[in-house]
Amino acid sequence: MDHIRLHEPGGDSGEMIDPFGRQVSYLRVSVTDRCDFRCVYCMAENMTFLPKRDLLTLEELDRLCTVFVEKGVKKLRLTGGEPLVRRNIMSLIENLSRHLKTGALEELTITTNGSQLARFAGDLYRHGVRRLNVSLDTLDARKFKDITRWGDLSKVLDGVKAAQDAGLAVKINMVALKNFNEDEIVAMLEWCHGQDMDLTLIETMPLGDIDGDRTDQYLPLSQVRANLLDRFEMEDIPYKTGGPARYVRVKQTGGRLGFITPLTHNFCESCNRVRLTCTGTLYMCLGQEDAADLRAPLRASEGNQLVATAIDEAISRKPKGHDFVIDRAHNRPALTRHMSVTGG
Repeated sequence: MDHIRLHEPGGDSGEMIDPFGRQVSYLRVSVTDRCDFRCVYCMAENMTFLPKRDLLTLEELDRLCTVFVEKGVKKLRLTGGEPLVRRNIMSLIENLSRHLKTGALEELTITTNGSQLARFAGDLYRHGVRRLNVSLDTLDARKFKDITRWGDLSKVLDGVKAAQDAGLAVKINMVALKNFNEDEIVAMLEWCHGQDMDLTLIETMPLGDIDGDRTDQYLPLSQVRANLLDRFEMEDIPYKTGGPARYVRVKQTGGRLGFITPLTHNFCESCNRVRLTCTGTLYMCLGQEDAADLRAPLRASEGNQLVATAIDEAISRKPKGHDFVIDRAHNRPALTRHMSVTGG
């Protein structure tokens, strides 16, 4: 495995407090825009990916993440695309794990489609990852192929088992899609809780051109929750993982169920997150186009003071919230970039 040279942060950093008094302590990093699936709500089938020269190297990703940790980030999530298809990604994860050992970082985790988990689960656990999210929208193999275009459900299920066998806690993320998987939500919930996994339901988000009409996909989770209440008793609980989900405990199963509702009930008031793309662009909000280029200051100096200053300037512009909306009058994407670029 290639080893990457480590950079330690330099200069006075300080905590990151946005204009609304929220402390930024959670960084999501898209390590690649590439994926081995082509999920219909996320990508077009014939995607044009970024040229490799535009991507940050693994060393540069380590440097940037390290600056953020120095500036108070406690939770670091690697996303994509599919993070585990990035070449030598384990060397980055291994190096970032040093921040877990010092106690500067409380959690290093990933979001994955599960396709590579059978191969990497043991390494992830060995490098300090204890929890991960697997995106899975159906347990029907034919529908799974339809929604992912290129995916194989059996590989994902094998990966989930390998992750649990390795000691990783797995949470399933399910995007609720009207007329596609809304009739499977009960079965997914019972399967997850039967396998000792949490389930989080997510409303589809208007990001990127996907060759389809999102108004046909959009299923409000307020409606889903009302339907579930016909069958289950649900108790609101204060459980938090650092992200935007609101959790309930399902009395009949004993398991946790999360709801991520960017459209019916946004979660902006407590937002503690920023997102870094694989090209070094920092988005202060998933639902806004305003961004900061961190690649240029990163490459302009061997030290990290320039990039630390650029981060401070960016955090000072973090907006109060997003402006997502899906209806017939707003049938174009709220943003042109794909979810695979920003990292979910």
